[in-house]
Amino acid sequence: MLEKLKEEVYQANMQLPKLDLVTFTWGNVSGIDRVSGLFVIKPSGVAYEELKPADLVVVNLKGEVVEGELNPSSDTPTHTVLYNEFPKIGGIVHTHSPWAVSFAAAKMDIPAMNTTHADTFYNAIPAADALTEAEITEDYEVNTGKAIVRTFQERGLDYAATPGALVSQHGPFCWGEDPAKAVYNAKVLEVVAQEDYHTLQLTRADSQLPQYLLDKHYYRKHGQNAYYGQNSAASKTHAKKTRK
Repeated sequence: MLEKLKEEVYQANMQLPKLDLVTFTWGNVSGIDRVSGLFVIKPSGVAYEELKPADLVVVNLKGEVVEGELNPSSDTPTHTVLYNEFPKIGGIVHTHSPWAVSFAAAKMDIPAMNTTHADTFYNAIPAADALTEAEITEDYEVNTGKAIVRTFQERGLDYAATPGALVSQHGPFCWGEDPAKAVYNAKVLEVVAQEDYHTLQLTRADSQLPQYLLDKHYYRKHGQNAYYGQNSAASKTHAKKTRK
């Protein structure tokens, strides 16, 4: 079942240690097949060097295991909430990458302070509220997903334009159009968290990107006028213009 998706999710999971996004087994990637309404996720607590595509677990959008011999990631309920509430996403990543966790521990958004950030995230990466004792007792992983969704609703954020969030005192969750893109976004988040940390050590001056520079870099890569790379909507016409 979903063998092609399993291979994609397996490859995306294997990128986490290669990109220094996980320590030990502290992370997971999933990917969804929107036609069947099923998603594939890493099993809980399995070391990356031992992981095989056949180990991956298939889950439905109620969070029920449909196929697999191993227990799915303990974060499966959080993935389930996000797939149900963010219907355009195709992959989700959770890590405990240290620079992102530093901002999460401080309950701070990762501010948009440079164009590296603006190329991928159109807003500051929000830090959702830390869960209350009651939320943790009731259903920790489900309420983790709800905290992220609530933050996007309260702030009026577009989850497609800001493909990631922190959960305060916990860590980052990222998503994308597929599992590979979700991992890419998780790495960008970690890089900008590190860059922002150092910027904040160097100066107390306002280092927020001006809106016009944020717009320029974000829309170079996104939308109907994007021209970055070889296959963006306007890349060919932009290249002709710059050759004149």
